[in-house]
Amino acid sequence: MTTPAGPFVHPALFYRDDQQYVAGTVPFILGGLDAGEPVAVAVPGPRIALLEAELGRYAGAVRFVDMTQAGRNPGRIIPAVLRAFADAQPPGRVRIIGEPIWPGRSAAEYPACAQHEALINAAFRGRAVSILCPYDAARLDATVLADACATHPQIIDQEHEWASPAYDPDAVVSRYNEPLAPPPGVVATAFTAQELPAVRSFAVRRAEELGLGAARAQDVALAVAELTTNSVVHGGGSGTLRVWGEERQVVCEVRDHGRLTDPMAGRRPASRAQPGGRGLLLVHLVADLVRLHTDEQGTTVRCYFVC
Repeated sequence: MTTPAGPFVHPALFYRDDQQYVAGTVPFILGGLDAGEPVAVAVPGPRIALLEAELGRYAGAVRFVDMTQAGRNPGRIIPAVLRAFADAQPPGRVRIIGEPIWPGRSAAEYPACAQHEALINAAFRGRAVSILCPYDAARLDATVLADACATHPQIIDQEHEWASPAYDPDAVVSRYNEPLAPPPGVVATAFTAQELPAVRSFAVRRAEELGLGAARAQDVALAVAELTTNSVVHGGGSGTLRVWGEERQVVCEVRDHGRLTDPMAGRRPASRAQPGGRGLLLVHLVADLVRLHTDEQGTTVRCYFVC
């Protein structure tokens, strides 16, 4: 990798097989270790095993994270994986490999993945952090690779490294701010401040009826409590709640008339001194997927919980 032009470096690595994956990632890791930089690798589990074998005795100096678990919800990756590691390090450059998009990500997950990759640039702007994002160019759709060129200022493959002429992360955030049409036949429950306890109880009861275990139903209770309270406080004083089952998941959706103007909302770690503003962050931390749409007419937040 060439010397960065600024403090923050965020290239995409296009690979087509294990050999190219190793060739693109191991030198990045070893270069960080040689420079005394803290290194984290957040990739799918099988990739962790591959890299540990290649690194040998150096693997113990690297923080490995299974992205299929920690990053199942793409909205959780910046605060709970990337920032959690970078913020815990002493002053100086930090290196991270993050692979949030892999073959098998669902159509519902992908828009949140693309927005996550775009928002990394805002989350780390001006910081001495290098984040390398591998993409399986042999198996991922061409649209995914095109989006990678828009969310990463540099692209690397087995032969070249170049500045992406398509780099435009704000356009990706906007493009995947997609309207979320509710499924037909799912009745919306309206609420105001007076109905907050009732709608939370309804959501938990309905989630359990749809097959969610008691422990995860409490995550539903937390998410619905945070979202409906936000609707009352920031979304015009009222909103609607829908709960339904979808492909072995429970889906909770809250709509209101507020507009969310900060794309990074819910993706910043909360400081201990922060008196509020944790609601959407907590939702990202407990849900398996969060999709969001906002415009002049209002905001919809849809949360998925795997049964």
